[in-house]
Amino acid sequence: MKRITIVVAMLVLMSVAAKPAAAQNRYIVRTTGGLSSVLNLCLSAGCQVQGSLDGPIGQTYLVTSSGNLITALLNGVVNLLEALLGIQSVEPDQVLPFLHPPLNYIPSGLNDRTPVNYYGTVVWHGYASQPAAQIIRLTDAQRGFNVSGTGIVAVIDTGVDIYHPVLSPVLLPGYDFTRNQPGASEWLDVATLQNGYIVPNTQTQQAAYVQQSTAAVVDQSTAAVVDNKDYAAFGHGTMTSGIVHLVAPRAKILPLKAFSSDGTGKLSHIIAALYYAIQHNANVVNMSFDLSSPSPALSQAVSYANKAGVVLVAAAGNESTNSPVYPAALKGSVVGIASTTDWDTRSSFSNYGSTDAWIAAPGEYVISTYPGGTYASSSGTSFSAPLVAGTADLLLSAKSGLSQSTAASALSHAVLLTPDLNHGRLDAYQAVSAWVNNSGSTSGSGSGSGGSGCLLLCL
Repeated sequence: MKRITIVVAMLVLMSVAAKPAAAQNRYIVRTTGGLSSVLNLCLSAGCQVQGSLDGPIGQTYLVTSSGNLITALLNGVVNLLEALLGIQSVEPDQVLPFLHPPLNYIPSGLNDRTPVNYYGTVVWHGYASQPAAQIIRLTDAQRGFNVSGTGIVAVIDTGVDIYHPVLSPVLLPGYDFTRNQPGASEWLDVATLQNGYIVPNTQTQQAAYVQQSTAAVVDQSTAAVVDNKDYAAFGHGTMTSGIVHLVAPRAKILPLKAFSSDGTGKLSHIIAALYYAIQHNANVVNMSFDLSSPSPALSQAVSYANKAGVVLVAAAGNESTNSPVYPAALKGSVVGIASTTDWDTRSSFSNYGSTDAWIAAPGEYVISTYPGGTYASSSGTSFSAPLVAGTADLLLSAKSGLSQSTAASALSHAVLLTPDLNHGRLDAYQAVSAWVNNSGSTSGSGSGSGGSGCLLLCL
């Protein structure tokens, strides 16, 4: 009887598979049955397996279908799929956009170009001594506990300027998931610039808007090229990497390119990047992005990171809401970061509330590295998160044994502001002090399951 039931289930699935269409729809499949179970699924439902997203684990796969795979499965025998093939969930491969708050003025720090030595690298004074660094008491933490970073911080973003003189000494090779190839250069997205990489004369160039949300010190030809919607997020990854480096200058940075220069990224690329980071010995992962709905596959990757002892930090989002966004809202599994002004008030664009925000950090007019060996300024929780990711690395530099919960607990020793910012605004000195003086593990933000409540089919 069981054998007959299996055949009937497969026939039902085959009969409802959608007719081929020109466009290929992408889906993320989780399974406990390995590759063979996904191959059997696709044999029945008319899809094609594109590859594993979790490396050697073999439990998360990307598949494509010319039809609607989820509709096909809904019209089939769903429970039998889970029981017979081990399929746990099927969800669409979402496209995530970056949301960029506008920059209303160009901060004076972009004109403070006095060269200073910063842990062996020459940087601009306006970068090293900017308000954000002073507000979080960065120098106090670095000098007071003799910490400057250690290990590896992975940055899942648009890539990085691999030639930038400030970043190149600490960059690891990384990976480009948008092209499925080694390396993570942002320049590959800008065809008209990549073959003529020029470091501008930043001592004579004026700071100018290169996008509504970003001001940079670049030559006019570069500004003309990137002032285009196709390059709306060009430089984003170089900036987030530069902020991590500002806080933890001796940490290695693993750039993982999951977003294109237009500011869009596929969920499958993000998931693959997170697994890659864990499997390549990252200690901290910075995720300056958010999606509005939960993803079982992303939650599973987060859980895998937690078990591996990797500290996850995510932007709380720029939608000015207290609605949950992910991965920041995976409470207990990820530290979500809101944005504050230089006057310790919540940024008007920042998401808020205890669901998304564990703590906050300065996120307005932050100055960081920018492609072309130069510097730029931008605002958003995207730039608050790496301040915290860098601080998490300082914790590891101060004392070993860090975990997601102990990192969250230490970071919660912040400057209390308003209740909508939960534990308050980051204080790097207090965080390191709390960790150094912690004689045992604490619960931090709780264990959390990272689950989404979505069973098998996720719409």
